[in-house]
Amino acid sequence: MPWKHASSGLVMLAAVLAGCSSTSETSKPAESAVATESGHSRCDAGAAQFAVGKPASAALLEQARVKAGAQTARVLGPNDMVTLEYRSDRLNLNTDQATTVNRVNCG
Repeated sequence: MPWKHASSGLVMLAAVLAGCSSTSETSKPAESAVATESGHSRCDAGAAQFAVGKPASAALLEQARVKAGAQTARVLGPNDMVTLEYRSDRLNLNTDQATTVNRVNCG
C-alpha cells in the first residue's frame, strides 16, 4: 500500500514540475508578429516633431503619421474631448486656437 501512494506521489510531482517548466519561446516574437500583421509598429512621436509650429492639415497629418510609423492619427484642438484609452499605434497632433500644431504625442 505505501508503494501505491509513493508511485502516485511521483506521478503528481512529475505533473506539477512539467507544468512549471518554461518553453524557449518568449513574448517578443508574438509582439513582432502583431506589428508585422498590421504593417505598423508602435508610434514614434519623435519622428513627427517636424509638425510642431505648422498649421494642421490633412496632408500634414498623413505625413506625420507615416514618419511616426503610426497606424492612425488625429488632430486634437484645445477644447476637444478625448477618451482616456491609450493606443500605442496612434499619433496625436495637438493644436492651439489658431490650429497650429503645438505638441506631438502618441496615445
